[in-house]
Amino acid sequence: MQQFLEQSKKISREIATLSGEVKNKVLNEMADALIEHCDFIVHNNSKDMQAAEQNNLSYDLKDRLLLTKDRVKAMAEAIKQIASLKEPVGRTLDGWVTENGLNIQKVSIPIGVIGIIYESRPNVTSDTAALCFKSGNVCILKGGKEAQNSNKAIADILRNVLAVNKLPEQAISLLPNSTREGVAEFIKQDKYVDLLVPRGGEALIKYISANSIIPVVKHDKGLCHTYIDKFADGKKAIDIAINAKCQRPGVCNAMETLLVHKDVANYVLPPLHENFISKNTQLRGCEETIKYIDIPCATQEDYDTEYLANILSIKVVKDVTDAINHINKHGSGHSECIISENYSTVNKFLNEVDAACVYANASTRFTDGGAFGLGAEVGISTNKLHSRGPMGINDLTTFKYKIYGDGQIR
Repeated sequence: MQQFLEQSKKISREIATLSGEVKNKVLNEMADALIEHCDFIVHNNSKDMQAAEQNNLSYDLKDRLLLTKDRVKAMAEAIKQIASLKEPVGRTLDGWVTENGLNIQKVSIPIGVIGIIYESRPNVTSDTAALCFKSGNVCILKGGKEAQNSNKAIADILRNVLAVNKLPEQAISLLPNSTREGVAEFIKQDKYVDLLVPRGGEALIKYISANSIIPVVKHDKGLCHTYIDKFADGKKAIDIAINAKCQRPGVCNAMETLLVHKDVANYVLPPLHENFISKNTQLRGCEETIKYIDIPCATQEDYDTEYLANILSIKVVKDVTDAINHINKHGSGHSECIISENYSTVNKFLNEVDAACVYANASTRFTDGGAFGLGAEVGISTNKLHSRGPMGINDLTTFKYKIYGDGQIR
């Protein structure tokens, strides 16, 4: 592994100097190659899907794993969108001249070698590879074993485009030793790897965070809430809540807990119940909730659970302050929403909730690089440093100071 990583580090210096024009040309060719080899990708994905059936993976996990022709097209389109973004490297972030005439420029540069450890979704392979390449970084990818055939097929296609353009294939690599022992060794290689980005389940994030000596940007669980305030518009409340939970329940920006103001619970909960039942959502609620709708009682553990499935916890709260306190106690710092027409209440919620993304009157499902206009993202960071929220190409850069002098000495 050390020899492999030494080579990755060496290659990173070459990739860092590529012009935006070259990178965009290669990225567009990568997108075209995914379309051209769509059948090859889907065929390899079918092997992973067969294994998923044999291993009795849940419906939601299989949905995340599945690649269809439309999903491969979406992967290709995501790469083209990344290519169309402004060049992230070489931006002058700040600049000034000191009293003694030094011209100081703060300029964005690539981070270097980035390791990305993820689960289930094979589109992450193409998204993160393209994002790293656009931002001038070398990426080392370690996907979940459940997607190993899909990930290899996608990576091989992207690497072939690099080779055709006479660029080092190792700019995009799968971790050679993907065993638990291999990962344990990899996350200690701070001499060669500049940043780790784990995205996946709670156990994966905890393991990487506790054991890595490489800087980590966590993409932790998404325990997201929607709060229906007493000043909420009823139709907006129902539409947003149903979308936030049911549109795609197995993703990190889906709602896991619904909070409802006590003054509107009696007329908001029954129609919500009817709508959720029509979507086959399993509901559970607090003692106050079950006075209005006939559902099982929730436990305290439910309010700390990221289901990643079509399951929802409901809690009736006294007011916006009670809602904020619940979210700050049980939330994961991902995405939180208030539905209210009261300006002061909305601003109190947006200012006091501790999360990367806070919404007023819109579904948490919009926490996504593409939906934010950032192109695809490496993931949704729940860190407060160095990146927070959708982590796009600009978050894959750091900076250096360039100082221009004319003989000054100190």
